[in-house]
Amino acid sequence: MGLIDIELFTTLDLVGQAPGGPDEDPEGFPFGGWQAPLLDEVTGAQIGAAYEGTDALLLGRRTYDIFAAYWPHQDSGEDHEIATLFNRVPKYVASRGRPDLSWAGSTQLGPDLAAAVREIRDRHEHVKVVGSLDLVQTLLREKLFDRLDLWVHPIVLGVGKKVFEAGAVPTNLTLLAPPVAGPTGTVYLRYALAEGIPGTGDMSAPDRGVGRDG
Repeated sequence: MGLIDIELFTTLDLVGQAPGGPDEDPEGFPFGGWQAPLLDEVTGAQIGAAYEGTDALLLGRRTYDIFAAYWPHQDSGEDHEIATLFNRVPKYVASRGRPDLSWAGSTQLGPDLAAAVREIRDRHEHVKVVGSLDLVQTLLREKLFDRLDLWVHPIVLGVGKKVFEAGAVPTNLTLLAPPVAGPTGTVYLRYALAEGIPGTGDMSAPDRGVGRDG
């Protein structure tokens, strides 16, 4: 069984909407492209390394349309390595509509998304989910992921679609590596899905040394 690996760019208040540009997801959102002023070489290298070993992409409809309009035309230039990868691997699209699947290697998933994702995970070794916040909500809610990579940027927007929206379920995660900060203050966090759900405790209990006299 392979890995489902979610890649997300987020703000400190966990807004993940339209980091790449103003036309990415403009509905009622005034901050499209908020990531651009914060990009640095460290983050760029982290993103490139995160795609190593990817053998399939799992995308929502909006992200797929953006990618399909861009990556097939980037075989030369600074983005050519990622373009070559994206153009080569299979692309699986979660959509209830009728997307234009003219990008080579693209397949629309059936109505039973959970079953389709499980089948993809059985078929591939390393499936990458990029952006696609609506799809990500489903994967998080169903715990249909193995890793969650977050690039947390040092800004607060106060509006926009968040990584964890209403309906998120209690979930334990394990930090796979120490956080790494780039020169602009963006912090890279890599988590793995862990078993169980969050526990509770009492911080005033005597063994915590809190709430005692003297």
